[in-house]
Amino acid sequence: MLLIQAVLVIFFLYAIIKVVGRFQARELALGWVILWVSFWIAAGVIVLLPNSTFYMARLVGIGRGADLVVYVALVIIFFSLFRLLLQVEKLKKEITILTRAAALEDKNKKV
Repeated sequence: MLLIQAVLVIFFLYAIIKVVGRFQARELALGWVILWVSFWIAAGVIVLLPNSTFYMARLVGIGRGADLVVYVALVIIFFSLFRLLLQVEKLKKEITILTRAAALEDKNKKV
């Protein structure tokens, strides 16, 4: 095992422990725990078995395993960014509604 593999596996284990800890502290829903633990396990498998990406890439018609990892990472990042943007817009609308309601309530109290 190469040094970088050992360091990354230790980091992945640490990340899994942190995810589980957040779940136990009720800061993370079970669905997110399953997603993140699956992600860190998959990352560990890729680090320990780097040729596995080559075989997966060949299955989907991509030349190199590294290209597959980059493509998948970009799709996940852009999809996550899109979801975050939608959540921010929703929160902005909710804040506007709450602010208006609070302002009207203050106005009615003063009258």
